[in-house]
Amino acid sequence: MRRVLVVVAPQAEILDVAGPLQVFHEARCLGAAYEVVLCGPQPRPRSEQGLALTDLAPLPPLRLRTPLKPPRPLKALRSPRAERQAPSEPEDIVVVPGVAMSSLPNVDPTLAPWLRQAHAAGAHIASVCTGAFLLGLAGLLDGRQCTTHWLYVAELQRRWPAARVLADRLYVTDGPITSSAGIASGIDMALSLVEAHHGPRLAAAVSRVLMVYLRRDGAQQQRSIYLDYRTHLHPGVHRVQDWLVANAARRATLAELASVAAMSPRHLTRVFRQATGISIHEYTSRLRIELASVLLHDPELTIEGIATRCGFGSARQLRRTWRETFGQPPSSARTAGGDEPAGDRAPTPPTRPA
Repeated sequence: MRRVLVVVAPQAEILDVAGPLQVFHEARCLGAAYEVVLCGPQPRPRSEQGLALTDLAPLPPLRLRTPLKPPRPLKALRSPRAERQAPSEPEDIVVVPGVAMSSLPNVDPTLAPWLRQAHAAGAHIASVCTGAFLLGLAGLLDGRQCTTHWLYVAELQRRWPAARVLADRLYVTDGPITSSAGIASGIDMALSLVEAHHGPRLAAAVSRVLMVYLRRDGAQQQRSIYLDYRTHLHPGVHRVQDWLVANAARRATLAELASVAAMSPRHLTRVFRQATGISIHEYTSRLRIELASVLLHDPELTIEGIATRCGFGSARQLRRTWRETFGQPPSSARTAGGDEPAGDRAPTPPTRPA
């Protein structure tokens, strides 16, 4: 049984707490062997949003991750390799949600030593957003790759110059330390840990329960087609973008989109480019490619099924568009190597105007 210790400090960001907490809770409901514990240096902290949390457990003693006693005498083992592979105690998972930057000078003095003890005991420590600063205060970032919310990347690097801070990453794992960009990316990070422990099918099942897209690759940028090109104030263009996101599988005509925007097709074409910097066709293509890159994480979907759900005319069109975008077939996204398990890494779709 793995313990998931969600460490809530005063002025914690509530979604940084709730996102990973919900992921591990749902995984447990689906049969994963997790014991989820809400704990902290104070029993009744108040979140940055003003929500009072009560009855938190104190920071618990850490259990040393050591090999379990072999199930039979060593002389009965079949080979030296079997002896080396004796089962081990499951590691603790320590989730460190972000806190308000203003609270960092007043962090409880017991937290940093406890995090160092957790690291020394073999726990996997995962920070969300500005939780990376708490890891820095504990001395756990030196020489490691890490990330945080894009607003604070430069500040994290300034405070801990020995860290290797990566910008524009959703989450980064370097040995027993994982850090995420924060807010919603804490859900992606938690799903990645569930998948590492219990496989992609359980992670996909948790995603479906939470009604979120299958988890994004940690290498994906913090920017997204779902957020980009939305800084304008034109309500008609916003309605068209919302419609396209909600109906990615449909191949709408310009006249239909103009009806959604309540303007003429010619006027829509002009104001859409003025507001976003790209054409409706370019926006739709990038939307479908990003959706395809997410659905490729689902081992139960075929390329043909993904093409249908993303609004491509055929699997052939998806393959052609993917190759034009990334220079390789979409199947490569399911077999790419690296730190992620096979079937887990998908290239990052472009999100900036060409």
